[in-house]
Amino acid sequence: MKNLKVVIIGGGPAGMMSAITAAERGNNVILFEKMKTLGRKLLITGKGRCNITSSIDIKDFIQNVPGNGKFLYSSFQNYTNRDIIDFLNKQGVKVKEERGNRMFPVSDKSKSVLDAFINKLNELKVDIRVNSRVTKIEVQDGKVVGIRYNNNILEKADKIIIATGGLSYPATGSTGDGYKIVQELGHNITKIKPSLVPIIVADKNIETQESIKKSKYRDSINLCKELQGLTLKNVSIKIINNDNKKIIYEDFGEMIFTHFGVSGPIILSGSAHLLRYKNVEELFNKGSIKLIIDLKPALTYEKLDSRVLRDFNAEKNKLFRNALDNLLPKKLIEPVIELSGINENKRVNEITKEERKEIIKILKEFTITLKAFRSIDDAIITAGGVDIKQINPKTMESKLVKGLFFAGEIIDVDAYTGGFNLQIAYSTGSVSYTHLTLPTNSLV
Repeated sequence: MKNLKVVIIGGGPAGMMSAITAAERGNNVILFEKMKTLGRKLLITGKGRCNITSSIDIKDFIQNVPGNGKFLYSSFQNYTNRDIIDFLNKQGVKVKEERGNRMFPVSDKSKSVLDAFINKLNELKVDIRVNSRVTKIEVQDGKVVGIRYNNNILEKADKIIIATGGLSYPATGSTGDGYKIVQELGHNITKIKPSLVPIIVADKNIETQESIKKSKYRDSINLCKELQGLTLKNVSIKIINNDNKKIIYEDFGEMIFTHFGVSGPIILSGSAHLLRYKNVEELFNKGSIKLIIDLKPALTYEKLDSRVLRDFNAEKNKLFRNALDNLLPKKLIEPVIELSGINENKRVNEITKEERKEIIKILKEFTITLKAFRSIDDAIITAGGVDIKQINPKTMESKLVKGLFFAGEIIDVDAYTGGFNLQIAYSTGSVSYTHLTLPTNSLV
C-alpha cells in the first residue's frame, strides 16, 4: 500500500496525537494550526501543570464521561492511559500520581508534555504549518480530496482529520471553526453548552432558618464575595433539587469561592452533571438548585458536636467570635457566626445546646443557592459538537464523507475533571489513523 497524504486540522493534543500516529505508519502528514504555536490550550490545563490522564483502570473511564461515554469504548481500548504514560516516558517525561488518581509530569510544567509532542512531530518530520487557518474541506464523489486554507490555497489530501476543538477558552484558538466547516458537509452539530464551568450563585437565598433570614449573608452572592479566594480542601458537596430533595450530584475534594460564586474541581465536575439535568434553567430561576457543603465530612453530626463541645470547654471564658480558630479557616469564622444568629460577644460557656446544634448544622450543611453557569468562555470543556450518530466509533470516520475523521473536543463527548478529557483527545486522535485504500483523488 502506498503512503497516504494525511492532513490534520488543529494543533491541540488530539491533532498532535493524530499526526504522530499517522506519521509513525509511514504516511505523509501535514498539521495545520491557525495559531502561531501548537498546543496553547494544553499549556493551561491543570493550572499550567497538565493533568495528563487518570491512573484508574481504563475500563472505568466511561463512567467518568457523562457526555456520550459509551461511544468512546473502542477508542479507550485502542489507546489507554498506560499508552500515553509510556509515550511520555519514552520522550523523557517522567510522570507522578497525585490525589484523586491524577497524573502529572514530575516537572509540574505543561510545557514538558507539549515539548514531548512537538519533539516527536519533528522527529517524524511532520510538516507543521502554523498561522494557517483552514476554511473549507473539498469533497468529490463523497470523498475528501483536499482543504482550502488562508487565502483559498488548495492542499490535496487522501485523508483529513479534523481536531479543531470546541468553543471553550477561545483565546487559545478554540473558536468553533470546525463546526462551520463540517456543517457545510452535512454534519449535525448538537447544542453547544459550557461544561466543567464555574457556577454563579443567586442574588437571593431561599432559606427557612430564621437566623439565615436575618443574616447579611442570606444572599448567596454576599457570602461568596466575603469568602472570595478561600479554597476548601477535603470537603464533600451535594447539589440538590430543593423541590423534591433529590441529589443531583455529590463529590468529595477541593473547591474555591469566587466573586461570582463557586469553582474548583468538584464544582466543575458537578457542572458537567448539572447541565444535563432536566429543566435545570427553570430550576435555577426558581432558586431550587442548592449546593450543600459539608465542611467536616470526616465527622458525623454527633462526633462534630463532641468536638465543638470539647473546644468550647477548653475555652469557656472566651468570646464566641474568638473560639472557632481551631475549627475553621479565618475567612469562614465571621460568616458562620453571622449565619448561626448567635451574638459574637457571647461567652462560650453561655452558648446553649440548641445554639450549638445550630452551629453543627451550618458546618455540616453550609448551603448556597446556585443561579447559572458561567459563559462558555470560562468553561474548560465544550459539551456538544459533531453528532456521534454520524461518526463510526471504531475508526472516528465520518459516516457521511469518506476519508474525513474526527478527534477530540469537536466530537459531542465530554468528561469530568481528572485527566479524562485529555485522554479522550489522545485516544480519539490515535484511533483516527485508520489506513485508507483509496487512490489519491484529484479535483475536477
